[in-house]
Amino acid sequence: MLRRLLVLLTLALSVLPIAAAEPPLRIGSKRFTESYILAEVLAQTARQAGAQAEVKPGLGNTAIVYAALRAGSIDLYPEYLGTIDREILGNDKPSSPAAMRAQLEKLGLGMDLPLGFNDGYALAMRADVAKRLGIAKLSDLAAHPTLKLGLSNEFIGRADGWPGLARRYALPQQPTGLDHGLAYDALAAGQVDAIDIYTTDAKIAQLGLVALQDEHAYFPRYDAVVLYRLDVPQRFPVAWAALQKLKDSIDERSMVAMNAQAELKGIGFEQIAREHLSGAASGTAAPGGLWARITGPDLARLTWQHLGLVLASVAAAVLIGVPLAVLVAPHAGARAFTLGVAGLMQTVPSIALLAMLISATDRIGAVPALLALTLYSLLPIMRNCCTGLAEVPQGLKQAGTALGLTGLQRLRHIELPLAMPTLVAGIRTATSIAVGTATIAAFIGAGGYGERIVTGLALNDRTLMLAGALPAAALALLFEALFGLAALVRPRAAGPSR
Repeated sequence: MLRRLLVLLTLALSVLPIAAAEPPLRIGSKRFTESYILAEVLAQTARQAGAQAEVKPGLGNTAIVYAALRAGSIDLYPEYLGTIDREILGNDKPSSPAAMRAQLEKLGLGMDLPLGFNDGYALAMRADVAKRLGIAKLSDLAAHPTLKLGLSNEFIGRADGWPGLARRYALPQQPTGLDHGLAYDALAAGQVDAIDIYTTDAKIAQLGLVALQDEHAYFPRYDAVVLYRLDVPQRFPVAWAALQKLKDSIDERSMVAMNAQAELKGIGFEQIAREHLSGAASGTAAPGGLWARITGPDLARLTWQHLGLVLASVAAAVLIGVPLAVLVAPHAGARAFTLGVAGLMQTVPSIALLAMLISATDRIGAVPALLALTLYSLLPIMRNCCTGLAEVPQGLKQAGTALGLTGLQRLRHIELPLAMPTLVAGIRTATSIAVGTATIAAFIGAGGYGERIVTGLALNDRTLMLAGALPAAALALLFEALFGLAALVRPRAAGPSR
């Protein structure tokens, strides 16, 4: 009967006109305020024309977003001429836009849609400190070797960043790596003396900072453009035609104002983009207190994404780890080697592991995140499975053999049931690890509660970070409660019947 139903269902589906849903235009952003806003402006412009568009926010630094573009995980993202020229193409000398387009074309990429403003790099100090020390130009820093520089990690490693700047101006300082969103607070508190800034940052004027003059013109122009895959105009003609109207539509004053709305007023990126495109007056800050941020409209989506990452990775770790542990448990050498390898995975920093998996899978998002979470979940599951099997009394094993059970039958009916409480404890530990580690997955566009944490870091918004951390903690507590309840119910269910 079931077979007949399946045949009928197959025939019915074969005659139905199935229209493949048109994939959305995927727009990436880096992990700083302006990039979030520009990605929303691009997406909403495409949607207003009737096209589908989705934003992959806060994917990380240039290397990660560019790798996602090359791999086809995103279709386009907002970028800057100086970054394309020096960091992506690796040109030692400034190139013309035409020359850059020719180089990009060989990589299957294009550069278009100049947005109308320049957002350059600069080093900045508090105006009162700079005046007291007599520092107005970058070359003046050479006379103050003890100054503390807090520079973003990306800037420290960029081709157009600190290494070349230090050589050009013979700067002796040893900078400290500092997240861009936190650097302004550190500078205001006097914990550092100078930071790297984007010239359209809103906090420059708010904190009374002065950008040091680049008298040797080390930094190129960083005019905002769109970097895209060459097939985008053909694959998304409606969206691409709509995006053309964004050419030269944003000047520096407008960009500074939009950044200020996000960083100083706490207005959401979607609302900022919507008001810019409609020309409406600036709205009031949408988010309220902590509870309002926790229960925001994105809570259901983030919960589903986070829950999916945790359940899928732990399930995969059980399917891989338990059979592997059963195989190696009787052999001391193989067991020690296998658990050692799984333990080694635990020592690899999550960000580094995600970066390696992005390179290995040639994509961003859920796939590398799931692989990373699965690898982190293997050790507690395998270790507890081996421990549980080792604790089965030898007499019970011999009794099973005396009853004529095969090795597999004895494993199924005696050893695994007796080892189950210890194994479940390992799964419980793996689940807790996965809930916490899954927040890191937002750095590569996999979503989950970490999306709020990543955005909060970019905006230095502690309330938004808590709005991501607290639901993750609540989810971990929920899993703990479920495992605890299962532990209470299991002995009663397994007891003898009367």
